[in-house]
Amino acid sequence: MLLQRLRDYSQRLHLPPTLYSESAIRYIIELDADGRLLNKHPTDTADPSSPRTRRGQRRLVPQIQRSSGIRALLLADKADYALGFVDSDAKPDRVGACHGAFFDLLDRCAAQTGEPAVVAVQRFLKSEPLQQLDLDDSFDPGATVTFRVDGVFPIDLPSVQAFWAAENDPAAKDAPVLQCLVCGHERPVLGRLQAKIKGVPGGQTSGTSIISANADAFESYGLHASLIAPTCADCGERFTKAANDLLAGEHTCIRLGGAAFIFWTREEVGFDLRTFLSDPQPEEVRGLLDSVRKGGRVPPVDETKFYGTVLSGSGGRAVVRDWIDTTVGEVKDHLAQWFSRQRIVGPYGEEPQPLGLFALAAATVRDAQELAPPTPRALLRSALTAAPLPPGLLYQAVRRNRAEQGVTRPRAALIKLVLLSHETSNKEDPMVQLDPDSPNLAYRCGRLLAVLEAVQRLAIGKATIVDRFFGTASSAPASVFGRLLRGAQPHLAKLERDRRGAYVALQRRLEEIQAGLPASGFPRVLTLEDQGIFALGYYHQRAFDRAQAREAAERRKAGVAPADELPTDEELAENHD
Repeated sequence: MLLQRLRDYSQRLHLPPTLYSESAIRYIIELDADGRLLNKHPTDTADPSSPRTRRGQRRLVPQIQRSSGIRALLLADKADYALGFVDSDAKPDRVGACHGAFFDLLDRCAAQTGEPAVVAVQRFLKSEPLQQLDLDDSFDPGATVTFRVDGVFPIDLPSVQAFWAAENDPAAKDAPVLQCLVCGHERPVLGRLQAKIKGVPGGQTSGTSIISANADAFESYGLHASLIAPTCADCGERFTKAANDLLAGEHTCIRLGGAAFIFWTREEVGFDLRTFLSDPQPEEVRGLLDSVRKGGRVPPVDETKFYGTVLSGSGGRAVVRDWIDTTVGEVKDHLAQWFSRQRIVGPYGEEPQPLGLFALAAATVRDAQELAPPTPRALLRSALTAAPLPPGLLYQAVRRNRAEQGVTRPRAALIKLVLLSHETSNKEDPMVQLDPDSPNLAYRCGRLLAVLEAVQRLAIGKATIVDRFFGTASSAPASVFGRLLRGAQPHLAKLERDRRGAYVALQRRLEEIQAGLPASGFPRVLTLEDQGIFALGYYHQRAFDRAQAREAAERRKAGVAPADELPTDEELAENHD
């Protein structure tokens, strides 16, 4: 199905000639119409200042997949093939065989096309080319060399392009005739695909194959190499070039966590998924949510088919990690649900802001370089298909909370997203901000830790309680909260003496939270899900307290603040200093 949909996508592209693809050409050997050298120094097109041209200008050149065997490329190849150049690490016998294969291919091309430019290159190569050229120490034998005859590149000539296609036609090589699994027709099929997929993370820089078997363990029914999934030459080239186009597209590919997600629609409909996933803008997300909530008549664009796949590399192979086949309308519905479920106030009580894939995935690791492919892949599938997120993501977020002794907004949003992805309730925006009436014991324990932290900070100007006890409090509350409450009494007494208003406000919050706890006391152990809820309670309470403190500061400036309101963090820091 994936290969068929890629082939369909190729119909929308302006494809290059058969078995031609864009590649870096570093050296150009200038010849006249008689094959005489015009400049003994090859033109070096490399531009180190540009990532695109640091290995040479990019042009459409003949390309086929090569293994360890000798196989020449027509009129554009490395120096050992094109010129017979023997590098210090090369074996002269092999170089001679490579150059011979290149020249034999050129001979056949000259004989069949009769192109004067090809004949000129043929004459030049017959006249000891290395003795005519001046190749200095900076010459790179691994770079591609081609020829220009009186300003014309022979590789650009239609007759040369047609010769190259015919030279590699499976039908001309007694290839087996089987049913192509992509188009379904009985045609000569490829023993090996003739082109590679470029740009798959983790794959070889020369490219990867999406169909390949080079060991008995991968073979079946006596078929080997690419014959395990019979593909005709046209289909193989089309789905490979389609994948390359999507991987290179600015709006059709997202790279994250060692994998690449490519996506497309059956027809071009102007739906920009990449912005929603990589850099969601509040206005656009709000418009998406509103359109889904209002319902109404389904626009024609929503019925368009949507496809996506996740690719990663394993040496010379492209690994298909996921496949999504849905519609644009379903993607919009699931995206709206995804953004709704991740909504959570900012750390200072700000309005909820949408988060992209990277921000959510990176919340699970210390460094983004440590991000493993399964994490963004799970988030991606959930965003596009509403699939429940695996509990492993919740575990990673909770573990980071314990390691960092705190809860960040992306991690709180991820925890909320994981928890709600397993619920069937259609309740509007649950757990966006503080819920003082929540009876959940884990949630109340998280809130209580946040208030005890505020007590310590206001009393002595700093808070070490979270650094020391967050992990234990979030997993085994009964073992630590009794001690924390007793330890808070001297701080409360100090506040009652020095800051009566702050004391009253904090004491009220402590009493309100503890009033919802059972007579049996704090839970002995919290499950993984409860630890996530604990983190939300802690985060919500801190965000609420900060927002209240900011509002109180504004009222104090206006001279209308009551006595039992807390100072802001900034005011507290100034007083402590």
